Amino acid sequence: MLHPADTSHDSYPSRIEPTSRLIERREPVVYGHNPGPLSDAGLQSFSRDGFLQMRGILDPSEIEAVHNELSEMVARPEVRQDERTIIEPASNEVRSMFQVHETSRIISRLAADKRIVDVARQILGSYVYIHQSRVNFKPAFEGKDFSWHSDFETWHTEDGMPAMRAVSFSISLTENYTYNGPLLLIPGSHRIYVTCVGETPEGNYRSSLQFQKLGVPEREHLRTLYKRAGGRIEVCTGEPGEVTVFDCNTMHASPSNISPVPRTNIFLVFNSVENTPVEPFAAPKRRPDYLASRDYNPVG
Repeated sequence: MLHPADTSHDSYPSRIEPTSRLIERREPVVYGHNPGPLSDAGLQSFSRDGFLQMRGILDPSEIEAVHNELSEMVARPEVRQDERTIIEPASNEVRSMFQVHETSRIISRLAADKRIVDVARQILGSYVYIHQSRVNFKPAFEGKDFSWHSDFETWHTEDGMPAMRAVSFSISLTENYTYNGPLLLIPGSHRIYVTCVGETPEGNYRSSLQFQKLGVPEREHLRTLYKRAGGRIEVCTGEPGEVTVFDCNTMHASPSNISPVPRTNIFLVFNSVENTPVEPFAAPKRRPDYLASRDYNPVG
């Protein structure tokens, strides 16, 4: 059963009720009719599915430059010991590096690149800032999974993001195959908010970045979203340099990589400057700035 959105202060209550439920999205997916790189067909596809794949955004020389810089960063002991670097406890491999738009010279330029920023502005209908940036690594044989989740559920409950007015850009640095832990998305799931059960403990992010337990929807709701999508899950395969842009509430996941082929993606999250976070809706205190930036200066 789909519930109408609450019109009180917290439109998307989660982690505060004993049972989970489905809530209709309040906000538009595309804000207005703004000029930009995407065609009308592209905007309609994004509005319908909650994601869009863009081919050939980065050229081989740009990809090589990012690879070289990231390889150098991962090899430095001070980077591995930084709290912004998440290590897989079992394999000791780097799982994620956060705030990379501030620590990587090349990714900093990429985060302000018109090829990407103008798409975010067009969808969100405003200037945008970087809410979060990270690199996710899926090493060959060792890359662990990311559970099904909506980013907005965490950004709302733990970061205080008020509304669904943010988009993520997943930029492929390696070939994304069906078998090396690709991004999975449920089409149309962005139009339904799935509340989750369980109180958020202080410092939850320390464990959730290695393995997420809170903010994971119940299986019955995932089945509902899957059925509403016509029994379809999009598997985001493609060549290095391709970009998948997806809505902040799109239900997504990625399986473990047990193949011999590594997978590395950059994630840039743009939030509208008209949607800046308040205090968390269901957490004791704010997460660190490297997970939810409080620098609201527009990029690009």
